Amino acid sequence: MAEGKQDNKIARILIVDDVDTNRFILRDIIAGMGYIPVLTENGAQALKMLPHIKPQLIILDIAMPGMDGYEVCEKIKANPDTEDIPIIFISAYDEPEDVVKGFSVGGSDYITKPFIPEVVRARVTMHLKLYETNVSMQEMNRRLQVSVEEQRRQMEKERQSVLYALIRVARVNASYDEMHMERLKYNCRTLAEAMQLSVTYEHKISDKFVDIIELAAPLCDLGNLAIPTGILQKTDRLTEEEYAVMRTHTTIGAQILKDVSQVGRDNGFINMAMEIVHYHHENWDGTGYPEQIKGDEIPLSAQIVSVASAYCALTEARTYREAFNKEKALEIMEQDVGTKYNPEIFTILRKIVRQLR
Repeated sequence: MAEGKQDNKIARILIVDDVDTNRFILRDIIAGMGYIPVLTENGAQALKMLPHIKPQLIILDIAMPGMDGYEVCEKIKANPDTEDIPIIFISAYDEPEDVVKGFSVGGSDYITKPFIPEVVRARVTMHLKLYETNVSMQEMNRRLQVSVEEQRRQMEKERQSVLYALIRVARVNASYDEMHMERLKYNCRTLAEAMQLSVTYEHKISDKFVDIIELAAPLCDLGNLAIPTGILQKTDRLTEEEYAVMRTHTTIGAQILKDVSQVGRDNGFINMAMEIVHYHHENWDGTGYPEQIKGDEIPLSAQIVSVASAYCALTEARTYREAFNKEKALEIMEQDVGTKYNPEIFTILRKIVRQLR
């Protein structure tokens, strides 16, 4: 790279000194090196010009009327947009405490007056190279972070794809309607969005929560992968032994997701999915399974899926019955409000039923 160039642009160097002679000497040295000198007479003027000239280096006098160099430096370093610009202090004082204070407020170097041109050139060259290197490293880190984040997102998509493929197998085993997953996703999202308008839930359900529950809800019966199809597709009433086997799908599904969570980093999707899979058969009055927890001990995501999945199940055909219409489905569900379902969530579901699929 040719001297005086940084990213194909000539470096600008801000000179801050209230003495005309000093400014002009430094101007001539900087211009002679092939850089662009920008002259200011005081700290206030320098701070005002900073955003417009975006210098790669600042040469800053310490002893100035009004705002001294130390205070100017502190303000520059306190601003995230300018904190990385190297600052060379200039002063007639060379006492150790003056030098130490300069470094303590964020200065990069210290040049004493009167100026020795060779020293100024050497220091300027060194700090411009350091600045250029720092900028290059920051850009490399930024690109690396973008690359890593993109790879992480791709891994999350692949992980979700695998889980969705598994739940499709579970759905087929249970003879669910082929659109069951899409309806459950849509209805859970719609219900969660409606709950955001409720005083009770507006602070509990964020937009991110809505996005995640849409993705996680269809995994609720993932554990059906391990349940014999003879039980899943049985048209008669299950025996106590068969029902006990059927109930294990909650813990089996949660364990599958726990194993999956050990691979990669999740963004909340797996955690919510585990809540839903494990607890969506808990009842509001504590008579559900597998933990027999009740009320708001049940994770909110599982409460939502419990109501929405029941609605979906009733309005879909099964091997042992035809699908119910919306009104009949709500009538059936209402009998279990306060026992199976959170009354407030069911009330919201009833209000938006025309929006559901």
